Amino acid sequence: MTQLQFKDAFWCKEFTFHTGYEVLVQRLLDGRKMCKDVEDLLKQRAQAEERYGKELIQIARKAGGQTEVNALKAAFETLKQQIESVGNSHIQLAVMLKDELKGIEEFRERQKEQRKKYESAMERIQKSKLSHYKKTMESKKTYEQKCKEADEAEQSFERISASGNQKQTEKSQNKAKQCRDAANEAENVYKQNIEQLDKVRTEWEQEHIKTCEVFQLQECDRITILRNSLWVHCNQLSMQCVKDDELYEEVRVSLENCVVESDMDYFIKTKMTGTQPPDAIGYENYYSREPNRSNSSPAQTCGMMKRFSGLLHGSSKNNTESATPSAPPLAEKTDGVYASIYVNEQAGITSSQDYRVLYDYTAQNMDELDISEGDIVVVIEENEDGWWTAERNGQRGFVPGSYLEKL
Repeated sequence: MTQLQFKDAFWCKEFTFHTGYEVLVQRLLDGRKMCKDVEDLLKQRAQAEERYGKELIQIARKAGGQTEVNALKAAFETLKQQIESVGNSHIQLAVMLKDELKGIEEFRERQKEQRKKYESAMERIQKSKLSHYKKTMESKKTYEQKCKEADEAEQSFERISASGNQKQTEKSQNKAKQCRDAANEAENVYKQNIEQLDKVRTEWEQEHIKTCEVFQLQECDRITILRNSLWVHCNQLSMQCVKDDELYEEVRVSLENCVVESDMDYFIKTKMTGTQPPDAIGYENYYSREPNRSNSSPAQTCGMMKRFSGLLHGSSKNNTESATPSAPPLAEKTDGVYASIYVNEQAGITSSQDYRVLYDYTAQNMDELDISEGDIVVVIEENEDGWWTAERNGQRGFVPGSYLEKL
């Protein structure tokens, strides 16, 4: 399809009007405003992307998740890392948008400088054309006036000449000649002005054509630049979406490795406290075991001594008020001023056995023993209250029985 041309479509029939040129100038001004609108859009979008990216990074860095374990914790850590990566990519997108914005601003300023140069030339030639037109119209008016005066003088001469008055005839003849000479002179001035005006008109037409061509080229460049800029902008946003999806895909892959049963097993294995519930508390009559009280050894009643040292003799603990056993305490019954305490005299095992420590334990009292996961200890005595007498590296003390595993 043949492209229409500015130089063929923006003329005006009225010699003194420049409507076509004014329409073109307004179009270029509107195009300049459009450039600013695109710049504002890119600027605001860049600011939004930068704010969004910074907020994502802040969210990722403030996120918790330290209390979780195993695969779900790893997936959550991956999510935080990818969110921060997404934030950084959006900040980078903001930088690219600012670069694109800067390019449009520079293009707009270049067009402005070029347009101003042609506008100045057109303004100068238009003023010259209007000035010569005004001068030509004035000379035309003078020429017509002189011609009318010459015609009137000649008619007067003919009338006087027919009357036969010699003196009046000569006078009228001289006046007719002067008027005719003045008309001829006015005609010459008028013709000269017409020639000059036509020369200025030709220059104006050439300048108008050249300006139209430049303005059309500017408009083509502007539309091309803005179209390409918006196209690039959309491509950048699409690429950002793809990049975001790729980063989040890594999170989905991490979540695929999160198996509910595996995480549950991991928690149980690392945090288990025992595989058996405590034994039932049996009843034992206080008076039926009275004779044996004096024969009870400190080792047999060590579990009770840890909590009720004030009630049993031979206790190695004096500060009973601050003692807090880690194993579940035994039930107590108050009978008058005495406490009924069940002690299974057959519970103690005198033979030594090797056990592996399952969990770390830090001694809370002087008669307890520090143990660490993986240690091998010798159990001297197992007590029903859950506190066993163990020995490690020549040191002996109480440890929680549920923290040990028999070899």
